[in-house]
Amino acid sequence: MNATLALEDGTWYRGVAAGASGETSGEVVFNTSMTGYQEVLTDPSYAGQIVTMTAPQIGNYGVSAGDAESQSPRVAGFIMREASPVASNYRADGTLREYLTRHGIVAIADIDTRALTRVLRSAGVMRGVIATGQVDPAELVEKARAIPKMEGADLVKDVTCEAPFWWRDLAPSAGEQDHREFGVAPGRQASRRLRVAAYDFGIKYNILRRLDVYGCDVHVFPASAPASDLLAIEPDGIFLSNGPGDPAALPYAVNNVRQLMNADVPMFGICLGHQIMGLAVGGQTYKLKFGHRGANHPVKELQSGKVEITSQNHGFAIDPDSLPADTTVTHLNLYDKTVEGFRHVTKPMFSVQYHPEASPGPHDADYLFRQFLESMEKR
Repeated sequence: MNATLALEDGTWYRGVAAGASGETSGEVVFNTSMTGYQEVLTDPSYAGQIVTMTAPQIGNYGVSAGDAESQSPRVAGFIMREASPVASNYRADGTLREYLTRHGIVAIADIDTRALTRVLRSAGVMRGVIATGQVDPAELVEKARAIPKMEGADLVKDVTCEAPFWWRDLAPSAGEQDHREFGVAPGRQASRRLRVAAYDFGIKYNILRRLDVYGCDVHVFPASAPASDLLAIEPDGIFLSNGPGDPAALPYAVNNVRQLMNADVPMFGICLGHQIMGLAVGGQTYKLKFGHRGANHPVKELQSGKVEITSQNHGFAIDPDSLPADTTVTHLNLYDKTVEGFRHVTKPMFSVQYHPEASPGPHDADYLFRQFLESMEKR
C-alpha cells in the first residue's frame, strides 16, 4: 500500500506503508540512533511526535517484549528509509511491521530520510501527517498546518500513570529478567534499601530498573500528585522523570517541585524533569530548532573536563542566563553549548538534560545514579 508524508512547509514524500493503515499527525523529528528502535517507539517522551530514524535499515533484529520502555508504543508515527521484512534475532517475538500494525502505529518507508533530515535541520522540526492509500498531498499539507504546535502543549497528562504504584509490582512483567541478563552491573549498591518517590512525567522502565539495581525501592506517582503525597512516604530521595511536551505548560508540576525543594530531600531530575527543576528554581526554558534525539550526543562534565557520549530525547532547553545565582551549570552539550546539567549550590538537588539510563545508548552517564545514591546516604 502506498503512503504519503506531508509537512507544513508544503514538502511531501511518497513511500510505502510499513505499519497500520490510516492517518496520523504530529511533530516530525529525527533520531540518530543506529539501534534501539523499539525503545524509541515505546519511550513516552515521544508522545505527539512522528519519529524519523536516520539509520538506513530499521527492523532487522525484530522486536522483543523485554526491550519495551513502556506498556506500548507512544510515538504518533514512524518513518524509515528501509523497513526490514525479516527479523534475525533469537530473542525476537516478531517483526517490526507486525508490531507496528498490532499497536496501530502508522508508518512509512522507502523515502529518502537523509533528505528529510536535512529539511528538518535547516528549517527546524515541523508538523506533519502520514496517510496510507491514495491521498492528495496538498490536502495533507493543509492538515499539517492545522495541527496544534508543541509549544504550550501538556502531553504529560496522556502518558503519566493513573494511580501510584510500586516498581517491584510491575518489574516481573516489564522485561526485568532480560535486563538482569544483559544489563550493566551498578557502580555500587546502597548500604541499605533506600526509598525513592518518583514523579511519572512519562517515565521509562529502564530508569526504574537502574534505581532498583542500585538499591532503591521506587514508588511512582502520577504527574499531578501533590507534593504532600510524595513526602507522606518519607522518601530518602525524589526523582523527576523524562516526559513529552513543553515544560512551561506544566505549572502544577513546577509548583509541586518548589514545595519539595523546601523539604530538603535529595532530588534528581532528567530530561523533562531537568527542565521542570530549572523552572522551579526560577529559570526559563525555550524550544530548540530541531532538538537532540539520539544515542551519540557528546556532553562535557565541567568540573572534571570529561566527555560523555549520551542518549538524548528533547526539544526544549533551559536558558543558562535565566538560572539564579544559587545554581551552577555542571554539563554542556558539545554540539551547541546548551545546558545539559545544573545543580543547586545549597540544596541537595541536581539534574541533567539527557538519559543516564540510556536504553538505547551508551552507559557513560550511569554514574549519575551513584551520585544520587550518595546524596541520599548523606542525609
